[in-house]
This record gives sequence, structure tokens and C-alpha cells, in this order.
Amino acid sequence: MPKSRGWDLTALLNAAHPQAPLAERNLWLVRLVDWLRRAPLKDVRASATAAAGAAAGPVAGPVTGTGTGTGTGTGTGTGGTSTDATPLPLRRLRHLLSLLERHPDHAQAFAGVMASVWAETDAISLFAEVGFAPRMALWGEFLGRLRRRLLPMTADTRDLAELFELLFHDETDADWINAIDDELLERLSLLFAGAPEGDWRDEMRSAITVLVSAVRSAGLSGALRVRMDPKRLVSRPFRNLATAWERVEHSLEDGDRTHLPAQLQYLRALMDECRAAVASVPDHLEEHGVSVDLMFGVEQMQARLRRIEELLDCLLADHPRRELLRLVANLVRVVHERRSIRTLFGRHYSLLARKVAERSAETGEHYITRNREEYGDMLRRAAGGGVVIAGTTFAKFAIMAVGLSAFWGGFWAGVNYALSFVIIHLLHWTVATKQPAMTAPALAEKLRHIDSESGLQSFVDEVVHLFRSQTAGIIGNLALAAPMVLGVQVLAQWVFGRPLVGAKEAEHVLHSLTVLGPTLVFAACTGVLLFLSSLIAGWVENWFVFFRLDSAIAWNPRIVAVVGSNRAKHWAQWWRENISGLTANISLGLMLGLVPALLGFFGLPLEARHVTLSTGQLAAAAGALGTDVVQHWPFWSCVIGIVGTGLLNVGVSFTLAFRVALRSRGIKLADRRRVRAAIWARIRSRPLSFFLPPRG
Repeated sequence: MPKSRGWDLTALLNAAHPQAPLAERNLWLVRLVDWLRRAPLKDVRASATAAAGAAAGPVAGPVTGTGTGTGTGTGTGTGGTSTDATPLPLRRLRHLLSLLERHPDHAQAFAGVMASVWAETDAISLFAEVGFAPRMALWGEFLGRLRRRLLPMTADTRDLAELFELLFHDETDADWINAIDDELLERLSLLFAGAPEGDWRDEMRSAITVLVSAVRSAGLSGALRVRMDPKRLVSRPFRNLATAWERVEHSLEDGDRTHLPAQLQYLRALMDECRAAVASVPDHLEEHGVSVDLMFGVEQMQARLRRIEELLDCLLADHPRRELLRLVANLVRVVHERRSIRTLFGRHYSLLARKVAERSAETGEHYITRNREEYGDMLRRAAGGGVVIAGTTFAKFAIMAVGLSAFWGGFWAGVNYALSFVIIHLLHWTVATKQPAMTAPALAEKLRHIDSESGLQSFVDEVVHLFRSQTAGIIGNLALAAPMVLGVQVLAQWVFGRPLVGAKEAEHVLHSLTVLGPTLVFAACTGVLLFLSSLIAGWVENWFVFFRLDSAIAWNPRIVAVVGSNRAKHWAQWWRENISGLTANISLGLMLGLVPALLGFFGLPLEARHVTLSTGQLAAAAGALGTDVVQHWPFWSCVIGIVGTGLLNVGVSFTLAFRVALRSRGIKLADRRRVRAAIWARIRSRPLSFFLPPRG
């Protein structure tokens, strides 16, 4: 049938041939549903007269006939006016049914096509497979969805599930299907007049068998079973599920209504126990590490249990038309949910994001100071970090002096940063810019309680503590990094007659760090890298906990034989406590060095702008050029650039981490004005609290 005639109802009705090849009949059904969905209303009214005349014989030219009454009667009902709120596909469906009721020849051909398609396609796949992944693997499902989006589907299929996706490819189809009223539903029985009633019941029973087998297999698999609450498995619900369904199935086939109620009660009780058992898996994952693949498997099992209930409702209903309609609408909705890649990852990675944010929040608590003792300790630890960064600054200049290629220069620069950050971590010192991405989730947790005045004030207190802690960290870093670098430059000038960093390198520093250049853009990008390092750290820690590597280190026979039992336990505890910090520092260092080098291959001239490292570089430049440099604008433009670098490093990483923490916890900051007013009130009443700790 030419595409230009795809919207013509007359041509569609005349093309209904029950003896045509299956592919042609499938394509005919697709075009019919497209007509219901998209045919212009004027064509609906006009086709009424044409189709009525076509009933008298094949269409060979313009169709005329005695269809004036039909066209007028149905046109008003289907075309309607703007005051009719009935969905347009339902108006067209009423028009179609009116024509079929008035013209038996078309109705017979129509019913024949429907019955023959049903008889020659596999309906079990429709009931048992639509909406479910063939394997309980998230990435396998991703590839399947990607294939559906990129590759065209064919109507030459015996799989009713595939045909169903072609028929109902519009996301609004579920709405108009649900809107079908009882009167129209009664008339719709004409569409299935050629299919024996027992056929769909047989297919549904077979589909339930497939679904029960899948639930039983997944529930008994080790990956899910060992993470279920043992108390939920005492009655062995997954093992007994198949036997319970077989008894129900035999009663349905034999028409035995005596034992059926008790058998159904037992089956549904087992299904409730299966649901309760699988619902306990996320609690285990929350405590022992998250796996998105397992969460995907949990959702698949829960969806299969719901599908079993829907099919049972259809099988057991005395008048199942409404249940069948509801099932079709749900299948349409599931088809479109399964097409969405964004929904797939958004839903399944939300739990992992929340767990990563929670682990970051636990780490971030160590970076928040709430009294003078903690504030002083933060200053001391930040000062120690500044000393190490001073050494990192000279090592960076040494790597630059070697003149390596872009990749290897970036690699060794990254190793330099990573080694410095790891040393700082192992000495229990700190780098200020690493704090925001860790402290943001801890602050987001406080938002849960801002409904009350005391909760709001507690949140403001946390904001004050956090700001003061960040300030202490930056001051401590810069207070020693800059003087140490400058002192080494002066000492080298006195001992060797020349500074370690020469005038040429110093001029390059003044040129690159100026606020008039791309420094602020680079600083914002560095803030993104700081945030990404916290995500990587949380993910690796979750992976470490999920696979119980701390337990493996403590109790692996080979490790225990080599290092001894006590030392194995000590190492297990050490790795459990430090895996996140080591990962964050190593990943951050390597990204600061390698990301600019890799982006350079694509013509993106990105450079790292870390506030502490930039301060050390500027101090080295001042030591090379002498004290007169402070009298010139280029030096102060670099100072302004470093201030902006610090604000962007901290602000970007904190904002990104804060947003992830909010979304992963499902927190919506609705009353923003109230929160801002509370923070401004604290600034007006106690401004020094943002910089100095309380006395008591």
C-alpha cells in the first residue's frame, strides 16, 4: 500500500486480507493504529461516506455510495467540536466500529485478519517478556534499548511482543486506551470475534509459567539470595512458587472451582513472601555496598510479580474485558519506559549516587570544625599540607624543564600531584580544595530538618561551621606554601647564586596566572575535577565494601599464611579506613595532570588551576624576579586571579557535590527564601562567626 494512502480508511478496509502473508497483515495493523492515532478529522468524516460505498465492491476509482447518513452520523460523533474532550483516537475508533457494524463484509475481513494474526504469532512473549530484560544485567539492557532506538524494527515477525512495540510506539497511546468506556469496550469485542476465547487464556497461563520460572530462578540465584533477609526465606517461597502455580493451573484447566480458592490463597501468600524477601535486598545493599546490577535484578523480579498478578486478574475475572484493557494499557506504558535510556540509568544509579554521597558525607564530617580546638587542628593540618605543596611546586617546575611530550609531561605532572596528595593524606594533613566535595553531602543531610525553626538554625550553624572550616583550610595551606617557596628561592639565590626557578619561568607564570586570561575558566574546570575525584572515591569505596575486600584481606588463607593473622586484620582495617582517601587523592592528582594533556589532543587548551599550587608558583616567580615585582600590575593581576581561582575551585566542586547529594536523597529545597533569610540574619548578627570559632 503506498504511503500516501496510509491515512485513507477506505484503502485500509479494502486491504484487509486474512490470507495475505503475515508480514503484510502485521503492516496493515500498524497502519490501522496509525490511522486511529493521526488521521485528520476531515478525513474521518469524509471516509465515512467513501467506506460505506466501498462495501458494495472493490475500490477502483472515487468511491461513492449511500453512506451519507453514516458519514454524517459518525462524523459528528468522531469529528466533533472542540467542546468534546474525548481523545481523538477514541472518536476515530467509534467511527471505525460504526462502519464495521454497518458493513458485514468489511467486518468479516477485519475479524479474519485479527484472528489470523493472533493465531500465527507468539502471544506468550507479549505477556511474559514485554518490559523485561532477557538477562538481569543493566548494561545488557542498555545495549538492547540502544539497539531499539537506533535500528528500525520489522513487521515481518511472529513475535507478538515485537509487533506490539510497532503498533503502540506513541507514548500517549496508554492514555486513550485507558479512556475507553464500557460501551465502546463492549463493541470492541468485534475485533477479537474470530479468536476462540480459550486461546488467550492458554497463552496467559503459559506466560505465567514463564514468569514464575524466572522469579524462582532469580530468587534462588546466589547473587540475590545471599542478600535477602534470612527470616524471609524460612518458608522457602521461591522454591515452592512453581508447585503452587502448577496446582492453580491444573484447577483452571479442569474447571475445578472447589479447590481453586485455597490454592490461589496459597499462591498469593507465596508471592507476598517473595516480594518481602526481594524488598529486603536494598537494605542489605545500603549497609554492605550498592550494586546497580543487583538493583536492576530486584526491580525486574518485582515487576514480574506484578505482571503475574495482572495476568491472574484477567484469568479469574468472570467478565475480563476491563482487566484485559488495563493490561494492554500497562503493557503500552512499559514499552515506552523500556525505550528510555535516561530513565534506566537515572533510576538505577540514584541508589549508588546516594551511597557515594553518604560515604562522602561520612568523610566530610572530618573536615568540619565546630569549636576552637578543632579549628586550631584544621589550621595545623592545612599548614602541613602547605609545606608539601611547596615541594610539589618545585617538582612541577622541574618536570616542565625536562621538556617532555604533552602526554608524558601531563602524566608525570599527575604523578607529582598524586604523590603529594597521598603524602598529605598519610600524614593526616589536608588540602583545602579537597574539602568542599566531601563536606557538601554532609551539609545536604541537614536540609531534611529545616521544616522546624530549630532545624533551620541547625542548618545555618552547619553553614557557618563549613565556611569557617574552608577558610581555615585555605589560610593554613597558603600561609606556609607561599613563604616556603619564597624562602627556598631566596636560599638558592644565596647559596648557588641563582634561584631554582629562573626569570624565564617566572615571566611565564605571570602571563598564565593573570586574571585577564583564561585563569577563571580553568579554575572552574579544576573545580569539576575536584568534584569528580570525590565521586570516584565514593564509587571505589562502595566497590571495596561490596566485594568485601577488607574481609578477604583479613581472612584469606594465603594472606594470613604470609603476614600472620594479626597483621592481616590490621591491614584490612587500614585499607577499609583509607581506600576512599587514597582513591580521591590519586585520581585527583592524575586528572590534574592528564586531563589537560588529553584534551590538548582535541584542540582544547585546558590547564589546571589549583589555588594552592598557583600560589606556590606565584611565590616562586616573586622569588626569581625580586621584590620589585610587587610594584607592578602583572603581579597583582595574578593575585586577583588566585583569589578567583580559590573561590571557583571551592564553589564549583561544592555546588556540584551539593546538587548530587540533594538529588540522590530526593530532597527538594522548596523554601529557598527562608533559608537565605536565615543565613543573612546570621551574617548581620554574628559576622565573625564565619571566620573565627566560638569561645566556648
